[in-house]
Amino acid sequence: MALYAGTIFLSAFLLFLVQPIIARQILPWFGGGASVWAVCLVFFQSMLLAGYAYADWTSRRLSPRTQAKLHLALLALSLLLLPIIPDVRWKPGDEGMAPIVTILALLGVTIGLQYFLLSSTSPLLQAWYWRHYKHAVPYRLFALSNFASLLALLSYPVLIEPWLPSTLQSYGWSAVYGLFALLCGFTAWVSARAAGDIAAPAREMAGDIAAPPSLGQRLAWIVYSAMGSCLLLGITNHLTQNIASIPFLWIVPLSLYLITFILCFDHPRWYVRPMFIALVAAALPAMAWYSDSLALYFAAPLYAAGLFVCCMFCHGELYRMRPAPRYLTTFYLMISIGGALGALLIAIAAPLLLKGYFELGMVLVACAFLLAWSALAAERWLTFLAFVVVCVTTGFVFMNVAEYTSGVRVMVRNFYGVVRTRDYTDPVPFRVMYHGGINHGGQLLTPSGARTPSTYFGPTSGYGRALASLRAFHNEGPLRVGVVGLGAGAIAAYSRKGDTFRFYEIDPQVAAVALSDFSFLSAARDAGTQIEIALGDGRLTLERETPRQFDLLAIDAFSGGSIPMHLLTREAMAAYVRHLAPDGVIVFQATNRYVSIAPVVERLAAGVGMQAVLVSDEPDNANSTGADYWLSSTDQIIVSRNRALLASEKIKSAAEPLAENPAFRVWTDDFYNLLGVLKR
Repeated sequence: MALYAGTIFLSAFLLFLVQPIIARQILPWFGGGASVWAVCLVFFQSMLLAGYAYADWTSRRLSPRTQAKLHLALLALSLLLLPIIPDVRWKPGDEGMAPIVTILALLGVTIGLQYFLLSSTSPLLQAWYWRHYKHAVPYRLFALSNFASLLALLSYPVLIEPWLPSTLQSYGWSAVYGLFALLCGFTAWVSARAAGDIAAPAREMAGDIAAPPSLGQRLAWIVYSAMGSCLLLGITNHLTQNIASIPFLWIVPLSLYLITFILCFDHPRWYVRPMFIALVAAALPAMAWYSDSLALYFAAPLYAAGLFVCCMFCHGELYRMRPAPRYLTTFYLMISIGGALGALLIAIAAPLLLKGYFELGMVLVACAFLLAWSALAAERWLTFLAFVVVCVTTGFVFMNVAEYTSGVRVMVRNFYGVVRTRDYTDPVPFRVMYHGGINHGGQLLTPSGARTPSTYFGPTSGYGRALASLRAFHNEGPLRVGVVGLGAGAIAAYSRKGDTFRFYEIDPQVAAVALSDFSFLSAARDAGTQIEIALGDGRLTLERETPRQFDLLAIDAFSGGSIPMHLLTREAMAAYVRHLAPDGVIVFQATNRYVSIAPVVERLAAGVGMQAVLVSDEPDNANSTGADYWLSSTDQIIVSRNRALLASEKIKSAAEPLAENPAFRVWTDDFYNLLGVLKR
């Protein structure tokens, strides 16, 4: 028993530890957004399905010794493919295309075989254990597997990520995987010797005469598993789109998801059916009501609790429908099919088929219907409650969809997110671009609107003050301006004849909407400004280009309210400085509901001998319906080694020097800590 349990524990630990390790390394290559993690989960769930299918097929079709020989050969081959370090040749070019296929191929080449074998270990060894010890039921080994997975996930942000560089993480994982391969190979050899060379289908033991599961049972296993997977990805995306796509925010929902598997498959006492049906009945309408909320400190606990109780319901029902141990590999195969199907629906199908972020609401409604179907055979009051939940949840979802789409002119979606434009008429016509739920620039629909600074780019903002000071410093001569993140192109309102404004934009649909629905860029061209748009990740493009000698470089690339962490590291800062004129300035957009990047930028600036000052702008009547309501309250950090520029009246009168904090650890591509900069 100890041999099987130890091998399963180690395999599950490595299986889930590699997820944040590999995803974190490739995250900066593909824009740093929530969609990267979602595509990674599609790969993980798909490989889990492949591993479970392999375990099921070989257990039913091959003799124990043949099965062991095949598995040993695959383990040996996987060792030849170590270590698991992504090849930099997979970095995308500057074509600005959705990199779904590239991410899946990269993961397949880097960790495909190892992940496949780790995925197959738990069902395979449980089958071997059942074949060896016919009197014992191995389902609790599944709970042990999920416990090891949970331990790996919780260990990563606390014990691994803050202390070990990414490359060292990969080498360390690869070394432990080598130990696993030896242990698993020994277990296969022991199991094959104990079982002999009798074909698995012919082994009819006493008490092993249970009827095979019906098609209806198999479909039910798939549906409940898919629902849990859809909830996991839908809620994870909802959180990461509006904060940051980082391992910590991936791990919390995934950990809750695993905890429900651990509890449900450990013992029936944990899933008290009437209680969890009632809890799900309360959670679904609450999540549907607040699905458009950006209040992190309320929404995050609500969705965490909702994910937990809903997954307890889904996985508790799965455990109630479990088959005899003889069919456990088939059972796990159906669970993995459901998990992969759920991941595909949320990460691949939703961005391709839906114009907006509608999938979370659809999943909540689907879960409500599943609850009602499950409650049909329960007590009458539970059945009535479930149908009330269906009506209320559906009503709230439709209400939120109506609000989300009300007054929308354009709504387009791709791998990088949803872009919408909406017109307002009171007190003056005004058009806004939204990325996710966040305003990404707006324009007055008046004759002078294309040359009027608006939203976060007002005359008294950090951008406005820096550009005005640079004009004076250069005797009103032409400027070279680089902007990482296009949005509506509102900063182009400051352009003049002879200037060059070069925008770096990863999302082609943002560029298309900025050109079709806003006139900032076209008006700037008409005024004699050279406008350039470079499609592709801003940092990667800057790293490939020759120095541009920008007088001002604006870092304003956000996906929804999420901060791409790879734009705030020491390596990114080196790329910015390389493109900066000797007396130029870098302006970081620091406006965020949940995160204060000031200590991060201060350390980056100090590391390259620059000074950082914060400009907090609160225009009169900003965000109201009064005069100048098109201007937004905003924070920007101005970084420069040009002390005379920072001492200019425009900047000095509004700027506050950032306090030095040598104890704050500089963020790098190998290290960043979002928890340390969360606003309380």
